[in-house]
Amino acid sequence: MNKALPRSLTLPLTVLVSAVLLYLGRAVFVPLAYSVLLAFVLYPMVKGLERLRLPRSVAIGIALTSVLALVVGLLVLLAWQVRLFLHEWPALSGNTGAGIEELRTWLLNTFGIGRATQDLWWSRITAGLGDTGPVLGAMVDGLFGAAFNAVIIPIFTALILYNRKHYVGVLSTLTGAEMASHLPMLLHRSVHSFARFIVGMVQVYAIVGLLNSIGLMLLGVPNAWLFGLLCAIMTIIPYVGIILSSLLPISVAWMTTGSIWAPLGVVAVFGLVQYLEANLIFPKVVGRQLGLTTMASLVVILVGGAVWGVSGMVLFLPYAAIVKLLADDIPGWKPLSVMLSGPEGKKE
Repeated sequence: MNKALPRSLTLPLTVLVSAVLLYLGRAVFVPLAYSVLLAFVLYPMVKGLERLRLPRSVAIGIALTSVLALVVGLLVLLAWQVRLFLHEWPALSGNTGAGIEELRTWLLNTFGIGRATQDLWWSRITAGLGDTGPVLGAMVDGLFGAAFNAVIIPIFTALILYNRKHYVGVLSTLTGAEMASHLPMLLHRSVHSFARFIVGMVQVYAIVGLLNSIGLMLLGVPNAWLFGLLCAIMTIIPYVGIILSSLLPISVAWMTTGSIWAPLGVVAVFGLVQYLEANLIFPKVVGRQLGLTTMASLVVILVGGAVWGVSGMVLFLPYAAIVKLLADDIPGWKPLSVMLSGPEGKKE
């Protein structure tokens, strides 16, 4: 005899099953989620161009071209930084020996670590780095995945924008008659939620650039504001962007001081700012723009990272805002709505 699940278990079970399905189907869902996000962001531009009597295909092409121009601009900035670093490498390598010798002497005088022990540590480290096969394999897989997404995401986005009325009709059929009447308003609010997400991201990069610049300025690195803002912008490219963009200020710090502690200070500044960005600035600023509490934003980011990695940490927040919009209109999801948008900072 079948028994219906208690209402208190329906929502947790739904969340658990959804998480498993998202994890197993991440190869399909990740580019599709990026495409929906991009389509929502570009929809106001496309709609505005259509009001100017431009064909829908032309309007979509102009919108996607603007995004492509932004991406190409970021890649040019990254290539420029790499070229400058390679140009300065001869001068940088001339200080390598002095900096390493300074570090070896400090380890000996401060911690009593002899040079023989240091050499043993170094041999173990280099031996561990010698097996580059898995690393290179992972890099090749990542590059192929990025290239595939770079092609498929614009295609998905164009199809979503071009056939948007059809997909709205499909959603109306799937949601049933009760939710169909709320669907236009929900989609309208979702578009605005994604727009607020973009505004929040711009604020995050501005704050990160400011903190980077202040840290570099305190270390005495020349052109601190330029390096700080560039490194903040390049964090749009996960991991690779911050690593490559930080090479130039690290090399400049080394060349201007001749000490290994200056570049280590730059690494410490960027590491601290990245930690604050991931665990405080991003959840607080973007979460506030989306109407989510900081606690809810942190949980969503952690869950997103566990399910989809870096992409999940970026994508789950705006989609959590849509879930909140749904929870506002579904009586059985009221606890989820309260959890995601409960009051913060209230004193008992």
